Amino acid sequence: MSVSIVASRYAKSLIELAKEQNVLDTVYQDMLLFKDTADKNRGLMLALKSPVVRHEKKSGILKGLFKERVSPVSFAIFDIITKKNREAILDEIAIEFIKAYNSFKGIERATVVTPTPLTDELRKQFSDIVAKATGKTVELAEKVDNALIGGYVLTVGDRQIDASLRSRLNELKLQLVN
Repeated sequence: MSVSIVASRYAKSLIELAKEQNVLDTVYQDMLLFKDTADKNRGLMLALKSPVVRHEKKSGILKGLFKERVSPVSFAIFDIITKKNREAILDEIAIEFIKAYNSFKGIERATVVTPTPLTDELRKQFSDIVAKATGKTVELAEKVDNALIGGYVLTVGDRQIDASLRSRLNELKLQLVN
């Protein structure tokens, strides 16, 4: 079975358990914390994915890092996953949980890349565009890329609108070559 399918199943089970225990928002924060920690500490995921490191050691690492920082429900899931020898996919489980949480709460994540930082007015316009298109609450992430020259690249889910000057210049170049 593929990693994403297994991670998705664990995430769905965790979301159901968190709803049942009335700690959904707390577990969401815990998954954000785990994902952030894993992203910033490459060594953590290398240790969890390593077949050389024993499961007791992996469990000890998770306990040392997260036992006091996350809810008992979240830590219980870490413990169960470790006992089932699936700790290598904990980062994928966190990603799938965050996606499922956002879907459950009606939140759409969007990313806009611009050559300069957004003004409040432009930020609101992008949020309104995404909200109107999806009918969901928008969480807008902003990135600055000086290579764009002008325009923007808006990504919502698996859809992308590339209205950058760089892409238009590339299109012109391709037309001139043909």
